[in-house]
Amino acid sequence: MILSAEEEAILAGEEGETRARMLEILLALGKVYGAERLIPIRSAQVSGASYKTIGRFGLDWLQQLDTKVSVPTVLNPVGMDRSRWREMGITPEFARVQEQVLDAYRRLGVTMECTCTPYYLYMTRFGDHLAWSESSAVAYANSVIGARTNREGGPSALAAAIIGKTPEYGLHLVGARKPQVVICVEEGDRLVDAAHFGALGYLAGRLVGSRIPLLEGIRPKKDLLKALGAAMAASGAVALFHVKGITPEARVFSYPTEGLEVIEIGYGEISALMKEIPVDAVALGCPHCSPEELSRIAGLLAGKKVGIPVFVFAARDVAVHHPAEVAAIEESGAHVFADTCMVVSPAMERFGAIMVNSGKAFAYIPNMCGAAVRLGSTEECIEVATRPAAGAS
Repeated sequence: MILSAEEEAILAGEEGETRARMLEILLALGKVYGAERLIPIRSAQVSGASYKTIGRFGLDWLQQLDTKVSVPTVLNPVGMDRSRWREMGITPEFARVQEQVLDAYRRLGVTMECTCTPYYLYMTRFGDHLAWSESSAVAYANSVIGARTNREGGPSALAAAIIGKTPEYGLHLVGARKPQVVICVEEGDRLVDAAHFGALGYLAGRLVGSRIPLLEGIRPKKDLLKALGAAMAASGAVALFHVKGITPEARVFSYPTEGLEVIEIGYGEISALMKEIPVDAVALGCPHCSPEELSRIAGLLAGKKVGIPVFVFAARDVAVHHPAEVAAIEESGAHVFADTCMVVSPAMERFGAIMVNSGKAFAYIPNMCGAAVRLGSTEECIEVATRPAAGAS
């Protein structure tokens, strides 16, 4: 790779051992993927923030680092709400080690926003180069915004945050962003809820793997695109998708599809995933809720009381700036928690079956929480949660 004089100095250790080690990580990654240079990034988002996922080894590694990040940087969700962890049922022992993880990142200059939706915090624009690691955030940034980021691992995203640059390869290159498979959605006009698009994404991700799909036959808005991409990233490894006539690059570029594999997914396959099972908790906000989603949940809960635990997850900044919606949700007995989510918090491990409106959660909860999972529309989730017979389905 071609290095600038400044990069050569960092590599030589002139700015400290930690920065040299971080640059070595980026150079090794660039060498593997044939990058010719490093390019500046506007922001970074680092995974490996929940003690549940990184454990003692990850914490020890973080505590050895001695430098500061060079660009605005936030974390993925951690294992608890930082101010309300007792209400979640988190043990003091877990809270103690989770705070140590946060302290390690705080020393590095990372902003204490712990969210899988950094695009609600930063003004991210078409063409911006990023180093984000949360799979659903990567899919949203690339697909819905038209920014440029690979699906970074936690260490490489942190290295990019510290150096302020990332290797130029993969989805940072316009030529690597073309569709590789076409998905035709039959009866796409029947998909109206996040759960429908999550189910579609769950099926599509399993079929396309890491390929870039172009979807036809649907016209989702931003929150539904979020649900779609998050599910494809979870069940497959989709970091970029296009929706014909909807997503920015599908509008800007005329992508030829001749010779590409065509996959058909019908409404019947989608609805078949939404099977009814008894549940003992409901969890919404995977990825974290937008202001519009908080408002919708508040409206559905108006005048009702929940009969089983209901968890709603959002970025702290979003929750703080929408107190009326949060208050309305909690008036029902539900809880709105920040900083964490249903997948990475040990709080969800005490439930035997959880109902969600998210294809991403549908993919992750069985392994990450050890619980059965039911997928339903947002309305169905609220109906089950407020049903008099303790949520029995």
